[in-house]
Amino acid sequence: MRRVVSGVIVATIVGVSLSGSGQAQTAGNLTVEVDGLRNQSGELCLKLFSGSRGFPNSNESALKRQCVKIAANPLTLTFNNLKPGSYAVAVFHDTNGDRSLNRNGLGMPSEGFGFSQNPLVRQGPPSFGTAAFFLAGPETRLKIQMRYSVGN
Repeated sequence: MRRVVSGVIVATIVGVSLSGSGQAQTAGNLTVEVDGLRNQSGELCLKLFSGSRGFPNSNESALKRQCVKIAANPLTLTFNNLKPGSYAVAVFHDTNGDRSLNRNGLGMPSEGFGFSQNPLVRQGPPSFGTAAFFLAGPETRLKIQMRYSVGN
């Protein structure tokens, strides 16, 4: 009888451990709501990064990218099937259709931009750590507020 009870306890612990580890690896979706667009011209481009390498400018280092025509303000986009972990999003309002964040002669963005966590941006873009958030669970929602340089 004692062996049977021990066997049941061990089987239960193993079963709970396996089901817990399966849940920890479940893919989730990230829904990003972008607000504060100045107008509906051009496209909104988002880049999703899973680490600091290349953040926020590199297209090659981005885990996922997408550009969409602006049809609403706020605009909502979803990245599907993401593993749990730390991520950061960079977004820009591509008004001229070249799919890059254009800058003026002083190096300041001439198109709107934003980042996950809405960090204060003074001189240069934020670090990955400043913009990072943790994705866990089936659905994660973010709100990003667009910023535009003075005169643009």
